[in-house]
Amino acid sequence: MKKEHPFSPVYNAESQLLILGSLPSIASVERGFYYMHPQNRFWKVLSNIFNEDVYSKSIEDKRSFILNHHLALYDVVASCDIENSSDASIENVVCTELKDILKEAPIKKILFNGNKAYTLFCKAYPNLINMAICLPSTSSANARISLEELTRIWEEALRG
Repeated sequence: MKKEHPFSPVYNAESQLLILGSLPSIASVERGFYYMHPQNRFWKVLSNIFNEDVYSKSIEDKRSFILNHHLALYDVVASCDIENSSDASIENVVCTELKDILKEAPIKKILFNGNKAYTLFCKAYPNLINMAICLPSTSSANARISLEELTRIWEEALRG
């Protein structure tokens, strides 16, 4: 089923780290923001790293949190064919345009929430691979990695 990316990127002129996923899940689209599936550990990982409960906050508070910590948030896929919310089923990809973000924000590193986002990015933006860091997905489908281990790996990338 053809799916279009529903959200605008979150960034400002102070964003230094760009976090890219593949495409928002059905649950995230229904809830109106990135990583809103209750089992996705993205907001829990960031809460642990910054010692601030952002998981239970409103969408506006989540957006402010991202900007206050000089982060940017978006996805690699602008549109694709996908079954349910399965990254493994993604086909016929059109990648998002990142030039405005990269022009308007002093992005130093691009962090990827999972291998699918990283792989798609590397094909679309081979000139930016030197900025790219692939991190384990925060999706509940990646349950083999504990929340503690995810937090440790993500913190190293965010702070390193």
